[in-house]
Amino acid sequence: MSTYKRLTIDDIARMAGVSRTTASMVLNGRAEQFRISAATQERVLATARDNNFQPSHSARALRSGCSNTLGLVIPELTNFAHASLAQAMEPICHQAGYQLLVVSSNDEAEQETAGIEHLIARQVDGLMVVPCSPDPETYLKWSKRLPFFLVDRRIDNTSLPYVVTDAEGAVTTMVLDALSTGSDEAYYFGGQPHLSPSIDRLRGFRAALAQAGLKEAPGWVRARDYHRQSGYALMQECHRDLGRYPRVLFTGSITLLEGALAYISEHGHFGIAPQRIMTFDDHYLLDCLPVRIDAIQQDSRALASASLERLIGMINKKAPTSATVPAHLHWRSRKDETNS
Repeated sequence: MSTYKRLTIDDIARMAGVSRTTASMVLNGRAEQFRISAATQERVLATARDNNFQPSHSARALRSGCSNTLGLVIPELTNFAHASLAQAMEPICHQAGYQLLVVSSNDEAEQETAGIEHLIARQVDGLMVVPCSPDPETYLKWSKRLPFFLVDRRIDNTSLPYVVTDAEGAVTTMVLDALSTGSDEAYYFGGQPHLSPSIDRLRGFRAALAQAGLKEAPGWVRARDYHRQSGYALMQECHRDLGRYPRVLFTGSITLLEGALAYISEHGHFGIAPQRIMTFDDHYLLDCLPVRIDAIQQDSRALASASLERLIGMINKKAPTSATVPAHLHWRSRKDETNS
């Protein structure tokens, strides 16, 4: 049995020697409105301060209809891109006068639903979600209850507003650059083909092949999920099938890249690794590898800012709008290390 006791306004009122109504008015900033004396105000505030008491945020939210909190649901806290998004989102929410509550779905629909229900029960004023399902009905029901916004992933053919990265254009530019040196093949490792980022990245890859005049051959596109072990397995299969490494390789996430590099490293093959390796997602540790890897970096701050601006607009009864944010290209294969 816990020995902790949660203080209530009734406790503060009793200790300060005032009525519950007086204590409530003082603690909720309404003392002047009801002409409560300065001495009484100070007695109540001192009692609350000495006992580390804070009025119930949930009760205040129910009374005012506003909690000044926002919810963010991301698939994985350990995913670099998602963690970067949450990290970028928190300070700008604070600057806008909101507290950010973050939960993880683990990319599982049941856990995602539980997280969303928990945030709604906490009376959040608006909700931002990186969806783990392409099913619009899963999210349309929530959008009828409160301002609801999709981040990083969109769901096509719905009215759900979103902010996503221009993955297609960035991948096309990067892969086309690799093919411009005369290579006649390119391989793509991807995951979760039903999600919009996967669709956009693969579409960008295929657009690069088309612009380079290459017809996609069987086996050039391989997909599982975005876990590290899948990158390892895809590299293992590709190396076995070809009897060598592909000359050009694009991985759809840094986790897949980690797995592919683990296979290459385990076999001591960095000397015969693919001539050009590219990936979606960037990390400073890529600067420390024995191979030069070009990377597409999502602008987490731009994603966060554009999402928050639109969500607050929805809270203030403005019509929802969607947006696409440019990505940054980090060129390590070029001697001058030029970025765009």
